[in-house]
Amino acid sequence: MTVGSAVPAAGPARDAAVDVYGELVFVRRFLEKVHALYRQGHVHGPAHVGIGQEAIAVGVARALRPEDRSIGTYRGHAHALARGAPPDAVLRELLGREGGICAGKGGSMHITSVEYGYFGSYAIVGAHLPIACGLALADQLRSAGRVTVCFFGDGTTNIGAFHEAVNLAAVWGLPVVFVCENNGYMEYTPIGDMTPVPRPAADRAGAYGLRPITVDGNDVRAVRDVTGEAVEAARAGQGPAMIEARTYRMTGHSCADPGKYQPPDEVERWAERDPLLVHRAVLVDAGVPAELVDEIDSDTRTEVDELAADILAAAPITGDNALTDMWSDGGARWRN
Repeated sequence: MTVGSAVPAAGPARDAAVDVYGELVFVRRFLEKVHALYRQGHVHGPAHVGIGQEAIAVGVARALRPEDRSIGTYRGHAHALARGAPPDAVLRELLGREGGICAGKGGSMHITSVEYGYFGSYAIVGAHLPIACGLALADQLRSAGRVTVCFFGDGTTNIGAFHEAVNLAAVWGLPVVFVCENNGYMEYTPIGDMTPVPRPAADRAGAYGLRPITVDGNDVRAVRDVTGEAVEAARAGQGPAMIEARTYRMTGHSCADPGKYQPPDEVERWAERDPLLVHRAVLVDAGVPAELVDEIDSDTRTEVDELAADILAAAPITGDNALTDMWSDGGARWRN
C-alpha cells in the first residue's frame, strides 16, 4: 500500500476517506468539549487532551483488527474513542456521572475499555510499556494472532521502563508495535533540551535491533499505512516495531496549562498542518464537495454539544459503589 496514495473520485475508497474525516472531526470536537468543560469546572482532577494529535489515534486504529489490543498514556481519550469506546460512557466518566466507562472511578487519566480492545490509559509515565509486553507475550504463547500497539509520548524515552520493555520485546520477538507520539515537548520542556538525539524514539531503535520508522503524525493515511505494515509484520511473527509519529499538541500539557512556553510562530506553523486540514484537502482534491465537508463539521459540533448537555443534566454518581469492582469478582473483600 502506498503511503499518501490518491483517493479515487468515487467509490468505496472515497467513502472510507470521508468516514475517516468524520472520525477525526468527532474526536477533535470531543476533546475541545472536554477542554471547555474542564475550564468551566465540570471535570475534576487532571485532564490532558490531545488536540492536534488525533490523526495518530485514528490512523493506528484503522490498521488494527477488532481483536488486537492497544494501550496508552493519560492522554488516551482519542485512542479509546478510535477503538470504538462509546463517547457517552467516556464523557460520563470525565463528568462523574452514572454510566461512566470506569464507573466514575478512573476519571480522565485512566480511561479503559477492554471490550473495545483499549487496555487502559496510564498516569505513570512509561509504566504501561512493560504491560504491553505482557499482553503481547500472552498472545504469543497462545498463538492468538493478535498484536498489541503501545502509545507513549516522547518524554517516555528517557524512562527506564521504555528501554527495558523495548529490549525485552526485541529479545523475545513479541508481537507489539511501539508508537511514540512525538509532540515536541516533554511536558513543558522542548525535547532538544532533554534528549541528545532529534528523534527520541526512532534514533534509539537501532540499539535494540529495530528499524527506525518515522511518519507524519498529522497525516492520518500515512499513519494508517505505516502502522499497518508494522502490525502485519508483528502478526506474522517478525517481532516488534518502533514507530515515531511527529505531531504537535495545539494546547498546553494539561487543561490547566495555558502553554505560554510554546512560541506563537511555532503554533502557527503547526496549525497549518492541522490533521483536519490535511485530510480535508485530500477529500476536496478527490472531488468531495466542500459543502459536505462543512456539513460533517457542523453536525458533529451539534452532536457533541447535545451529548455534553444531556450528561450534565444527569445526576452525579454517589459513593454507594465506591468499594465495588476492587477485585475480579466485582466485590471489595480481600480473599485469602
